[in-house]
Amino acid sequence: MPQDNPFANGSSEEFPGFPGVTARLTAAEVSRIAGRGLWAADGTVDPDAVRLGQTLTTALLNGSGGELPAELAAHVEEVRGLALPAYHRIEATDGIRLSAFSLRQLGPGPHPLVVVPAGWTPFGWPLFLWSYLSLARRGYHVLAYTPRGLGIPGLPSTSEGFVDVAGPHDWADGSAVIDFATEHLAPSAIGFLGESYGSGISQLVAAHDDRVAVVVALSTWGNLATSLYDHDTRHLAAVKALLALTGGPVETKFDEANREVLADFLAGRNLDRVVEWGRLRAPESYLHLTDDNETPTFFSNTWHEGLFAVNQLLTTFDGLDVPKRLNLWIGDHAAPEGPGLIGTEPGKTDLPLAEAYAWLDHHLKGERNGVEEWEQVCNQVMFTYVTEPVPDPVTGEPTGENRIVEEAVRESRADWSRVTTGVEVLGLTGDGAGGADGRLLPAGETADPSEVTGWRRAFLAGVDTEATVMDALMKTGQAERAGNPKTYDTRKIDRRHALVWTTAPLTAPEGEGTAGRRIRGIPRLRLTVRSTAASASLIAHLFDVAEDGTARIITHEPLSVYGLTPEEDRTVTWKLQAAAYDIAAGHRLMLVVDSKDPLYGDASVTWTQTVVTSPGEAPAFLELPLG
Repeated sequence: MPQDNPFANGSSEEFPGFPGVTARLTAAEVSRIAGRGLWAADGTVDPDAVRLGQTLTTALLNGSGGELPAELAAHVEEVRGLALPAYHRIEATDGIRLSAFSLRQLGPGPHPLVVVPAGWTPFGWPLFLWSYLSLARRGYHVLAYTPRGLGIPGLPSTSEGFVDVAGPHDWADGSAVIDFATEHLAPSAIGFLGESYGSGISQLVAAHDDRVAVVVALSTWGNLATSLYDHDTRHLAAVKALLALTGGPVETKFDEANREVLADFLAGRNLDRVVEWGRLRAPESYLHLTDDNETPTFFSNTWHEGLFAVNQLLTTFDGLDVPKRLNLWIGDHAAPEGPGLIGTEPGKTDLPLAEAYAWLDHHLKGERNGVEEWEQVCNQVMFTYVTEPVPDPVTGEPTGENRIVEEAVRESRADWSRVTTGVEVLGLTGDGAGGADGRLLPAGETADPSEVTGWRRAFLAGVDTEATVMDALMKTGQAERAGNPKTYDTRKIDRRHALVWTTAPLTAPEGEGTAGRRIRGIPRLRLTVRSTAASASLIAHLFDVAEDGTARIITHEPLSVYGLTPEEDRTVTWKLQAAAYDIAAGHRLMLVVDSKDPLYGDASVTWTQTVVTSPGEAPAFLELPLG
């Protein structure tokens, strides 16, 4: 029999359904979808993940699990026995209506509430429907909504209005959602959980509304300004990818003010204005409010994050003076949390989500579940998992893919400052004999200081090389998360368009285990540069090179320099992105500096010459953090 609707005054609406959600899902399909994660090969949302979320939504709201495999249909019915699903249009303060979905606990309360603003996709809240089932089974009311402006026109999950990019309208919308929940759900406490866009909104709502008792921010940003524009370099591919995921053209999805800022960013003009716009949307700008509210905050991010690079989040994390936790994982944006958000086997919870839920249980329900003993930081070390080849199911021959049979090592530390316990400074030499690569020499190992100073090396700028950061946003990192990191052939890096330095084969430092080097923290690089053009970009990459010349990327970071003259040397120092990486004994560390990468809007001029030097008063160096 249908359950009574407890939402009064028209607060729930009839769910119109999704077009085309009729085909039955098999158990094998569901397992495969969850195993792949969120992203399709082109970096967009996997359409099968969308189908799974929409099918689960339809089963919950219409009371029919006929399109689901039996075990998953039974799971849905179990949740329907615990919590009443409902579809809503929540009115914001300016009259905009937000698409929303709730699960209201049926048992005696009060119950805590978890609010879930959807991520930046055109499919809104249904994409993470599986996670709402998981939360409801843990005793939470759930209220998920699509932030204003996001979504494909005509879908019931699409919200009205213009996208505000986590601006003040989104903060106010979060408070309006809390008002709605307070009236209709009467929660005992309120937490926010968000992935990607929803995670930034969650932090910002919590900073401006003290009714939020706890935040979980997954694949998140702390400073939107430096996520998009840092070291005078635009993170162009990230913004282009995001603009393609709103559900419509820019002209219909953003108001005039935001369209102007986005156009300025894409054109590389008025960047001071872009930075101001990003800072307004940066949780880091409101740390004092979060501290005043004493909001416990849980962060999850990745080492090779392509949208919101890890260093900006570390600055935010260090600045918070509240109970806090930071998990850093192998992979790229949403790769760790994606499978657990879109679906796993009933009764199972992926570790990244299990720890996020434990944080909520501790701070919303008061459970003593071990969270109180957690150290602040937990790092997964690249690429310490153990893998085995995946055979073809028909022929049994290797497919070229691997699967993980033993998870990567994780290391906990009391705080971020404890991750790095020492540094090693490497000097850079000029070209070797016959134009060979330069060397990276540990300080004190060269008897002749002229080896690491006084040299000049040049390359032709504006042409990309094989030393690319990744093949594709999200997808490359999703593969490395699954045990298949990108492999580089360092012999194919065109030395006409890049400069390369390598160490000798590394040996384990005495008394420090078996790894050749344990990189832990933020590397730092100093070079002196000049160009025949007025500007130049330097993209630094660190690689772990095996005996056969193949490599895996450890970290990278671009830097752009402007206002150069042909006879002027400019000394620059910049930080690469943080890493936790063990280089095996016998492998070499390689530094590659080129001038172009598909991820970035660079300042290089094609076929001009960039010269790198190491003057005696400012010797070039690479500083490695060790731990």
